[in-house]
Order: sequence, then structure tokens, then C-alpha cells
Amino acid sequence: MAYDIDRVRAAYPALAEGFAHFDGAGGTLVAAPVAEAVAGTLRTAVSNRGTAFEPARRSGAIVAAARQAVADLVGGTADGVVFGPSATALTYLVARTLGAGWQPGDEVVVSRLDHDANVRPWIQAAAAAGATVRWAEFDPVTGDLPAGQYAELIGARTKLVAVTGASNAIGTVPRVREIADRAHAAGARVYVDGVHATAHLPVDVVALGADFYTTSAYKWAGPHIAAVVADPATWEPLAPAKLIPSPDYAPDRFEFGTLSFELLAGVTAAVDHLATLDPDASGDRRARVLAGMSAAAAYEKTLLDRLLKGLAGVAVPLPASEQRCPTVSFRVDGQAPGETARALGDRGVCVSSGDYYAYEYFRGGGAVRASISHYNTAAEVDRLLELLG
Repeated sequence: MAYDIDRVRAAYPALAEGFAHFDGAGGTLVAAPVAEAVAGTLRTAVSNRGTAFEPARRSGAIVAAARQAVADLVGGTADGVVFGPSATALTYLVARTLGAGWQPGDEVVVSRLDHDANVRPWIQAAAAAGATVRWAEFDPVTGDLPAGQYAELIGARTKLVAVTGASNAIGTVPRVREIADRAHAAGARVYVDGVHATAHLPVDVVALGADFYTTSAYKWAGPHIAAVVADPATWEPLAPAKLIPSPDYAPDRFEFGTLSFELLAGVTAAVDHLATLDPDASGDRRARVLAGMSAAAAYEKTLLDRLLKGLAGVAVPLPASEQRCPTVSFRVDGQAPGETARALGDRGVCVSSGDYYAYEYFRGGGAVRASISHYNTAAEVDRLLELLG
């Protein structure tokens, strides 16, 4: 059946306020079942994890359910899901842990297309170890991240390749599997920033070739909490700095302090919500999530095409590859990006401006970003275009 946008929007009570939200790349609205799951957990007797009494057993069940939900979302396994406060914090954790084993002469490869959260932690870990940083460059004409360049960047001393699953600045989706295959052939690990990609694409971490894959729930209708996913065998030999009495087993030993049980309940509810985006989907939750995200991606592409067509003549979009997410950065002639964003915001249209932490990409200056989400409408796109015109 056709994508039922009215049905989808009914799950987002914040839409009743009347704003047109093109700021999903910075954080989506929260679906009602997610808010209800968070609030319901806070109203329930939930203790720290244990087995001696029911409230303690509840928290353990919440954690286990959230691990399985993230695994179903991205195609990993529950025992390989590590939670943390943000993708940035988790990437720093993995970078420090891996970097402890690097030596002078080792190399890491980062990309100028990436969010700085998948750049700076690796640069700093390399500096601490005396390792060398090598840069993959994006094509400023096409917006692509050419995979062929990695043949020259990856060598026998490469320890890690960090690459985005999708650019949060321009939407470009790099050929991650091709890059990962080159890295693995040299014995290097691959860390994929999936924060932007997970919100717009059906994800399979195994098919991508990602050794580590990070995602933030608040980019796909969930609460402010993140996860990094790896095969349990990948986590097993890694030894992060931790408290002596905290768990020695993975994934728990990578999680510091008591987890936010209410937010983890929201994570499970968010994945369950994404599994409903295609009401005709059947099978287990993983199958329904893939169907729902595929349906949303096809719908979002129709809005992206409408937006790109309408921007012609009124703004200058920054180039992106043909394979892309529905995120567009643009500039209006004669206006600073912040000025454009404020003018739109004053009229109820929410867009971002600046570099959105895509620091290396925007060294030449920022832009305005319109990021389409699965709850946006054609009328909202037209509203944005009319104000720009």
C-alpha cells in the first residue's frame, strides 16, 4: 500500500504545535509510544539490576530488551550492543581502548566528509600513541567520497579506518562495503558512524562490513541515548579502563555506572515504532523494521526530489552523491546561513545552520541544512520553498 503519512504523523504529538521540522539530522521528534515507555518506566518500581527481587529483575529485562531492539534495528547481535550517553562518548571510549594498543608508525584513516565525532577521537588517540593519521578526501564537485582512494590510504600498518555511513552535512552515502573490504584485506578494523544513516536507511552492519557501528536513538524517534554495535568476539579481547568491582564481561564492562533504564525502555519502543512504518509488513521485528525503513526511505526520496527541484533558482544546494539520504545543505545568495535559518525559524520552519559538527567538510564556511524525516509532508516542503522564494 502507499505510505500513509497521516497515520505516521498521528504518532508524533509534537507536530500539533504547527512547526515544519526539517531539523531531524540534529534530532527527530519523539514518537508517542516512546514518551509513554519512558514515563511508564519512571512510574514503575525499577531498581538497579539484580535477581533478588522483582524491581531489580525488571531493570535487567529492560536492558536485555533494548540490546535486542538495537540488534534488530541494525542487524547485529544483542550481546554486542554497548550503550552510552552519546555517539561521541562511545567513539571516544572505543578510540581510547583501541589506541592503547597502537604504536608509533601505526596508521589510522579518517575522512573529511565525517562528523567530527568520527574524526577527532581517532586523531587524538593516534597522537597519544604516536600513530599517523591519513585523510580520505571528498570530491567537492560531486559530493562523493571516492572509495578508490582508499587503495592508497590503507597499508600494512593501518589499524583502523573510520568512515561515515551517511554524511550528516550533505546526505552522501559512501560505498562503505568497498572501503571495508580494503581495510579488512590489510588487517584493519572499520568504525562506521551510522548516526545519520540509521534514521533513513535499512541497515545491515554485517553487509556493510562494519566492525563497529554507532547509532543515536534520538535521530530515529527515540530518546537521547546511543549505542555502538560490534560482534561479541570483537569486544572480547578489548580492555577499557574501568572500576574494579564493575562487570568484567562484555558488553557490560564498556558501560560506566548505572544505565538509564527509562531511556532504554524508550529505545525498545522506538524500534517497535519503526517496525510499524509499513503496516503491511510481516515476520519478526527485524523483518518489519527493514520493511518499514525501506518504505520510509522511498517516501523520503519523493520529498527530497521535490525539495531539490524547488531549490533551483532560489538557493544553491551543495553537491551530494547520487546515493544519498534526504538531507540538503544550501546557501541563499546574499545571506549568511544563520540569517536564513532565523528568517525561516521566525515563520515556523525549523532548519539548521553552521557546520553541524561536519568540521572538516565546512572549513570553507557553513550552510543551511534541511533534513527530511519520515513524518514530513509535501506541503511542508512547499512551505519551506515558498519562504525561500
